[in-house]
Amino acid sequence: MNRFWDTESQISVPPKFALILSILGLLGIGWIAFLWKLGSVGLVDETEPLFAEAARQMVVTGDWITPYFNQETRFDKPPLIYWLMAIAYQIFGVNEWAVRLPSALSAIALMGFVFFTLLYFTIPTSAISSEIQEPEPTRNIPRKAWFCAGLGGAIAALNFQTIAWGRIGVSDMLLSACMGSALLAFFWGYASSKPFLNSDNQFKNSLPSPLLNAEVWYIIFYGFIALAILAKGPVGIVLPGLIIGTFALYLGKVKELWREMKPWRGILIILTIALPWYILVILANGQTYIDTFFGYHNFERFTQVVNNHSEAWYFYFLVLLTGFSPWSIYLPIAITRLRFWKRSRWQNQPRANHLGLFALFWLIGIFIFFTVAVTKLPSYILPALPAAALLVALFWSDESFKSNREGKPEGFSLFAAVSISGNLILFLLMATALLYVPRILDLDPAMPEFPKILTNSGLIERGALILIVNALIGVILVLKRQWRWMMSVNIVGFVAFFMLAVMPVYFIFDSERQLPVRQLAEIISQVKQPEQQVVMVAFEKPSLVFYSHQSIKFFRRSNNAREYLQELAVKNPNVLPFLVLGYPDKIKGLEIPNPDAYQVIAKRGNYWLVEMPKQLFLPDGIGIKDEN
Repeated sequence: MNRFWDTESQISVPPKFALILSILGLLGIGWIAFLWKLGSVGLVDETEPLFAEAARQMVVTGDWITPYFNQETRFDKPPLIYWLMAIAYQIFGVNEWAVRLPSALSAIALMGFVFFTLLYFTIPTSAISSEIQEPEPTRNIPRKAWFCAGLGGAIAALNFQTIAWGRIGVSDMLLSACMGSALLAFFWGYASSKPFLNSDNQFKNSLPSPLLNAEVWYIIFYGFIALAILAKGPVGIVLPGLIIGTFALYLGKVKELWREMKPWRGILIILTIALPWYILVILANGQTYIDTFFGYHNFERFTQVVNNHSEAWYFYFLVLLTGFSPWSIYLPIAITRLRFWKRSRWQNQPRANHLGLFALFWLIGIFIFFTVAVTKLPSYILPALPAAALLVALFWSDESFKSNREGKPEGFSLFAAVSISGNLILFLLMATALLYVPRILDLDPAMPEFPKILTNSGLIERGALILIVNALIGVILVLKRQWRWMMSVNIVGFVAFFMLAVMPVYFIFDSERQLPVRQLAEIISQVKQPEQQVVMVAFEKPSLVFYSHQSIKFFRRSNNAREYLQELAVKNPNVLPFLVLGYPDKIKGLEIPNPDAYQVIAKRGNYWLVEMPKQLFLPDGIGIKDEN
């Protein structure tokens, strides 16, 4: 019997207990990473309130086809995220928790799918003994599989980028979950569709228990593709198609997979789920929707720079290094160990052994696609991180459980040792960088006191200390040759850093930057009269619309706001006094010569809310100067 299945490698607890314990552990990680204090801070300008308000408008108006924000159509994204938020509103009320819940649950579900995929596919099929007859899903799974699955699930959740997007109410985490689930479902179908010969030349299924047959897994794959299209558009099918196509081409299985997957049936499933909304929204909005969504937000983002989001070609190398740290340090060796250049070796392997190779195509496919795209944002590479988690977990499980011919554990390879050293150096570099943060913080007029408060809080030193302690513990483990505990140090250290340093900083950020806007939104909702115009000068804070439940007119430049108010004052003799929000210098930019002519209603943070009578903006009013 293979060493992975001998008595010493068996789980020492009943399988059901091991499964329950694993699920509880995953839920604990999911709670800390995504649900803990989820609704304790306000929505973050500039993007999150756009989604939150569009979903609220669906509930208010009953129009679940055309998204609206601030009385204007919002065609940036398809409706799935709005629908999920709107459903959460109806269950939990309109609040930050409901806004972010779809993203948090998406991250948790994807983490669970990664866990169970690794649990079934970590052990190569050649390692499964013919003595085992159709075991239950959790029966006699070696410790290596449990270790790899637990580690992979933790890595999939505990990285900076996944936590950031899993705790914010936008569509990126939902897309990542839909696309990731689709690709994992594909692999389950791919791996369970063909039998293999075991060491006794007897045909065995490629999984200990496939749970579902390949045909059902492919149907699930197509269903998640449709949801990905409803989450973010064509990219939901383009990327999985490129990944699976190049994977099949590499293995020489294009025709074989085409027959197995029955793509015409898949297209019918996708069209049945995704197409109706696109038809309805086009019927309701016509060419405007086509030009805005397909033209601007898809084609132009790929071919041109949109909203000044232009970055260097190496941008995603930096995003992956920092956003997926500390695990990113192991990606080079995790990729190299696959020996992907030995194509014939992979072609002769059973399908169930291809998880690492498939994860590589998944990671590289998304990385190259968005590197080629002209518009670049950190969130674009988020769907690649589950593949990165699979690669790192498979590498570490192989290193931790490899043994020599006598069955005794072997030490880590030289390259693994170098990566572990890089892990420790990365901790020290991060700690050093943290200590320099106060020197490089830009003065944000929305929160001028933030650098001072952050410096005096001691949180920077606390975060640096956590990282340094992690590095020191890692050094001790290396000196004692206890390599296998390094991942536990990373996980515990990451959780400590997140809970004790990152989240407290986030609360300071919220109190300084977002709280004043929420407070003024509440005041506006109380004092604003029907038909009274509210204008925000020089800044656009969408959270003001969400929290006040009022339409707000935003202007980037004070002179544009002045011209707009002048036009209103001239056209409507009965117009009510204007409510104007902005920084004091921006309000002065309206060129009101007499500050006593308007009333300051409230001051919060660095913002003023003032009431200005229409006479200030009439041509013969109290001296509004013409701008030359």
